[in-house]
Amino acid sequence: MSRPPSDELLSRLKALVGPYGWTDDPEILAPRLVEWRDRWSGATPLMLSPASTEETAAVVRLCAEAGVPLTVQGGNTGLVGGQIPQGEILLSTRRMRAIRDVDPVDDVLVAEAGVTLAEVQAAAEAAGRRFPLSLASEGTATIGGVVSTNAGGVAVLRFGTARDLVLGLEAVLPDGQIWRGLRRLRKDNTGYDLKGLLSGAEGTLGVVTAASLKLFPRPGGKATAMVGVESPEAALDLLARARQSADAGLEAFELMARQGVEFVLRNIPGHRDPLSGEPPWRVLIEIASPDPVGAGSLMESLLSGASEAGVIGDAVIAAGEAQAAALWSLRENQSAAQKPEGATWKHDISVPVSQVPRFIREASRAMSAFAPGCRISAFGHVGDGNIHFDVLRPEGGDDAAHIARRTEGQARVHDIAIALGGSVSAEHGLGVMKADEARRQKDPTEVALLMAIRTSLDPGRILNPRVLF
Repeated sequence: MSRPPSDELLSRLKALVGPYGWTDDPEILAPRLVEWRDRWSGATPLMLSPASTEETAAVVRLCAEAGVPLTVQGGNTGLVGGQIPQGEILLSTRRMRAIRDVDPVDDVLVAEAGVTLAEVQAAAEAAGRRFPLSLASEGTATIGGVVSTNAGGVAVLRFGTARDLVLGLEAVLPDGQIWRGLRRLRKDNTGYDLKGLLSGAEGTLGVVTAASLKLFPRPGGKATAMVGVESPEAALDLLARARQSADAGLEAFELMARQGVEFVLRNIPGHRDPLSGEPPWRVLIEIASPDPVGAGSLMESLLSGASEAGVIGDAVIAAGEAQAAALWSLRENQSAAQKPEGATWKHDISVPVSQVPRFIREASRAMSAFAPGCRISAFGHVGDGNIHFDVLRPEGGDDAAHIARRTEGQARVHDIAIALGGSVSAEHGLGVMKADEARRQKDPTEVALLMAIRTSLDPGRILNPRVLF
């Protein structure tokens, strides 16, 4: 059983990381102890920030010997509360900042855990290559957290999630041993896929300290467009057409309800609606091509055919990078624009792509009956079946009353997703927010297997003790 740290242990831990590797200053700790949506706040006696894998191993080993738990944190952009300590020592990866190698021949970039996703993208770009994982929080999210949560983002349709972009990992195991698995191989059929196991484990099986990441050629050109559609069914029709015409060049296909766009226009300065007529739904499409003009031609052909068939309404193709960024900003600010609107029930579900319209329809109907007057903002990566289905309190309603019904409301939404063959967490993980709900939904044999894996590696539940099952 874990126990609080003694003064002696705290002193030994401070000595391990040196004067720049720890703090108990409340002002420095404050932003690290609050999740950005303000749903979780926590406490810690000490934040440790090791500067190397070896220092991290020494910290974990000492805590394991003492039976004292650690909560691991990267950029603090997680959305399910797993990075917020509740009395545990906080282990931050913020000082592990090196990009160790960029190899455009092997198409590999090796980055330490505290490097941000945006910095990895920039390093790849400087080498004439591309790292395609992209998130709204990429300027803050770190590689350790991105890998540990198996982050998704807007390019999953073509490139997959973080797990699909990892070739190898370096990690400190719960007993303090170091696994040096920074391989660069596309093929390695020599046993269990340990990198795949740690990717998405949310820090429970090891502290990721570095990752070997796949790089790709930069596209010769890109085309970005926003189109209005009447329904999610029409969006799926357009998706089928886009896949047929663009094939692997289709990189993003994002769906947004009118309600979410209205929140952005109202609450995030500097935005305007690029479409006329206020369509009930809209799709943001991005196509890439090795040919500098090929993407534009593909996009024009796609939209022309879809318009002639009556699948889409108004449409706009970005004339350059600035206009493309403006279109993406409408999508990327969907969550931030909800904050001024009051309490929200958040859902990060996935269903088979074919079931997206049915899920949205049934979940919307269920929530309108359960919480009359609620405002529903549905948006997300419809190309891979991941919908963020957010239920906001009625306009002018009471936040506390809405929050009080969140657990029951979320369970109803999750039940609909599961009934359609879906998942209650598409890309955000379970953390502390969804552990009980996942246990309720998952097959007992699967839960037992997951628990057995964790117990075998971390019997004392030292790493992220409140996360997962």
